[in-house]
Order: sequence, then structure tokens, then C-alpha cells
Amino acid sequence: MSWFVWLLAAAALGAAEFFTLTLVFGLLAGAAMVAAVVAGVGIGVLGQLVAFGVAAAAGLVIVRPVAMRNMAQQPLTREGSDALIGRRAEVMQEVTATRGLIKLSGEAWSARAFDETLVIPVGALVDVMEIDGATAIVYPRELLP
Repeated sequence: MSWFVWLLAAAALGAAEFFTLTLVFGLLAGAAMVAAVVAGVGIGVLGQLVAFGVAAAAGLVIVRPVAMRNMAQQPLTREGSDALIGRRAEVMQEVTATRGLIKLSGEAWSARAFDETLVIPVGALVDVMEIDGATAIVYPRELLP
């Protein structure tokens, strides 16, 4: 029956982690799960406490610093033409499924419509959906009539 108590402790610690996001309670919940397994095998209370302590120490001393270091790293930045995806541009020459021209980041880019059925007029604002070589694939910011 002590395995059930450890499972309740793990659930409570997991809930606390959900609200704090510190990774401490989550690692302690994992250690409580280890203790529940030890209890389920039939090892006594002293063995359960030792298992909990070892698993908690290992998690807090080894796992948490590595996880925190990885979470603190800056996300990868997009470079080159990939950085243009999601940007707003203005249509300089009507954009169709096969051709067009837009002003993107101060430069003129060849463009085609993402939706092949659309014809995007001059002056319309568009979002760059993808870059195909030197051509921007665009979609209008507002639906056309």
C-alpha cells in the first residue's frame, strides 16, 4: 500500500511543477515514482526512502543543471532568405500564379501567389509564405474581393 502513497506524492509534486515550472518539483515527482516502483517490488520503507533520496539527488544535481543550461540558450536565428519568411511586403507589379513583383525589405523581389487562383493587385500588402530561389511566394494580408 505504500506504493500508492508514493504515487499520490508524485501526482502532487507533478501538479506543483505544472504551476511553478521550476523543474524541481518535476524531478522530485520522478523520484517519488522511483520510490513507488521500489515499494511495489516489496522493499521496505528504508529502501524506499533511500531510492527516493538517490533519485532526487541525481535529478537535482545532474539533470536540472543540464536542462536549465539548454533552456537558457538563445533560439536559433534565421539567416539569409529564411529570415524573410513571415515578413510583410507591398505589391509593386500585379502578382499572379506565375509572376509578379514585390517590395520586400527595401528590395524588389520577383513573386508569385501562394494560392494559384489569386491575382493580387498593385499596392496590396502581402505576407511572404516561403522563398523559392529568388522568388517570394506570397499571400495577401486581406482577402481580395
